[in-house]
Amino acid sequence: MQQPIIRLNPAELHSTPGYSHITVVEAGRLAFLAGQCPLDRSGAVVGVDDVDAQVDQVVANALLALAAVGAKPEHVVRSVIYVVSDDRKVLSAVWQRLTGSALAAAFTTASTLLGVAQLGFTGQLVELDLTAALAD
Repeated sequence: MQQPIIRLNPAELHSTPGYSHITVVEAGRLAFLAGQCPLDRSGAVVGVDDVDAQVDQVVANALLALAAVGAKPEHVVRSVIYVVSDDRKVLSAVWQRLTGSALAAAFTTASTLLGVAQLGFTGQLVELDLTAALAD
């Protein structure tokens, strides 16, 4: 049975652009996905210098990883998004692309978006870290 996931936004906190301030799930099974990178099946970085192509690959990889454990985007209870940029317009564009993707439901939960100096692979611009609640 899937654990209920409760998303909260206390009235005393600022409104959000779609994510929830707090996500609660009863103790159960959780899946902690490794950071999903914009790598194709051969391990090559896709879309070097193309953040949209990289977001699309990260979404595809995350959907595959979630499916491997029987989870869907709506089962995600925490996300952390890393973007190589200090430009808020770029960060916002990545957020918009993610929340407009097939993975959109994952970003209604507790979520953090970070601009960083660099990521692990040469040419990598985006990485996505997800935690999902699984059925018992």
